[in-house]
Amino acid sequence: MLPRSITRRRIAMMGALAVAAGLSLSACGGDDSAGTDTAAPAPSAESTLAKLVPENIAADGKILIGSDASYPPNESVDPANQKIVGWEVDLGEALAAKLGLKADFQNAGFDTIIPGIQSGKYELGISSFTDNPEREKVVDFVTYYNAGVSWAALKGNPQGIDPDNACGKKIGVQQGTVEVDDIKARSEKCVKDGKPAIEQVVRKGQTEVNADLVSGKIDGMLADSPIVGYAIKQTGDKLETIGQMYDAAPYGFAVAKTSGTFKDAVLGALKELMTDGTYTKILEKWGVQDGAITSPVINGAGG
Repeated sequence: MLPRSITRRRIAMMGALAVAAGLSLSACGGDDSAGTDTAAPAPSAESTLAKLVPENIAADGKILIGSDASYPPNESVDPANQKIVGWEVDLGEALAAKLGLKADFQNAGFDTIIPGIQSGKYELGISSFTDNPEREKVVDFVTYYNAGVSWAALKGNPQGIDPDNACGKKIGVQQGTVEVDDIKARSEKCVKDGKPAIEQVVRKGQTEVNADLVSGKIDGMLADSPIVGYAIKQTGDKLETIGQMYDAAPYGFAVAKTSGTFKDAVLGALKELMTDGTYTKILEKWGVQDGAITSPVINGAGG
């Protein structure tokens, strides 16, 4: 989809130095028996990956993550406690833990996150970003999921919405997403063919688009496939998918191009989550396992 430097040392790092110093002292005062040659234990994958995290990110013990919490089940705000929840949140928290850090999710408008990563406001973007060449010009991506575009209408499709011929219909999309470009191109084709343009209803949050469709304010909507599937489930089957999913593409964690080896740390941590089964468990918990991938890469669109 298109669209801290806090200098205090991490307590964990100080603790690690203290432990190392203690081990050194105990070694000096320990058994001097000749012939003993104890090999140092191999570093864990987590500690090796943590070394790839730049100090300006690791210094405060957390990763500042920009996320638009209006895209359930990927990410949304739990009304019971106002916390950001979702399968991408669970994945982000597990990823941060692999790097010895905590995930600090910040709710933000979708189209403000990538600029926020560029400016240093956020250190990572986790918000269902489609990894595409246009976005790769300004940030790097680590792919972690595969999703396509799906359309939805009210149950029974009373307005007779056809994704390939929605001319003259009111169709909703979330601002800043690849679906905005999709519906714009479809509308332009309608006009070129001498048909009425599509009335494009662009809303700030996906939950607003969902509500518009349920209330009949729009005739149909399009969004990422897991979003549409979840919307149908959450509205008690008041909606239904129409047509087939198309344009499958990877989601990517967005990382600043100036963050050095941070993208390598993120990629390594994700691979560890896939190896130890955490990745699969998270997707299955939220019922979105159909989009699982097995070979994450940096900049899967080729940037």
